[in-house]
Amino acid sequence: MPAVRKRPFGLVLLALLIMLILVGVGALGAAEVWSTTLKRERETELLFIGNQYRRAIQEYWKMSPGRRAYPPSVDILLTDNRFPNPVHHLRRVYRDPMTDTGEFEPIMQANAMVGVHSVSTDAPIKHAGFPPWAQQFQNAESYAQWQFIFLPPGAQLSPNGATQQPGINQGSPLTPSQGPAPGVPVPQVPSGR
Repeated sequence: MPAVRKRPFGLVLLALLIMLILVGVGALGAAEVWSTTLKRERETELLFIGNQYRRAIQEYWKMSPGRRAYPPSVDILLTDNRFPNPVHHLRRVYRDPMTDTGEFEPIMQANAMVGVHSVSTDAPIKHAGFPPWAQQFQNAESYAQWQFIFLPPGAQLSPNGATQQPGINQGSPLTPSQGPAPGVPVPQVPSGR
């Protein structure tokens, strides 16, 4: 009777287990790279969307008849009825790409919207290479500190968040709000600029 040779099944199983572990470690590394790539794309989208809000507020301010004024809410940026033909400063209400709710928080001063910001407390990846209007984002510790604010020429934002320009409520800090107060007068900026 010929001798029957047994195959080394234990060795094959061990090699298969090691291969599965290596594939799992590689998949984890790929998932982390994918997650970072997605976060960078959402940061780019946040910069684009935030700039759309900032530019819409600027356009509203520049087109204000008589004395310059900030909009009281996002809705006014969508349809500005101050003119015979409604003006659309903002094409649509954009979603915040950094949060699940997708809502930006308006930055209000004297019941007027001067900007928006994300409510995300996540730390940003990007810390350099911002456009000139966003240089203040370089030292931000969270996306909530990326505040997309329009300030008129000559106005400045002091460290405590107050604007430094006549006619915009001296010393009144820019503070996040759950929304504008409808029907409240908008602060006026001198039209001589």
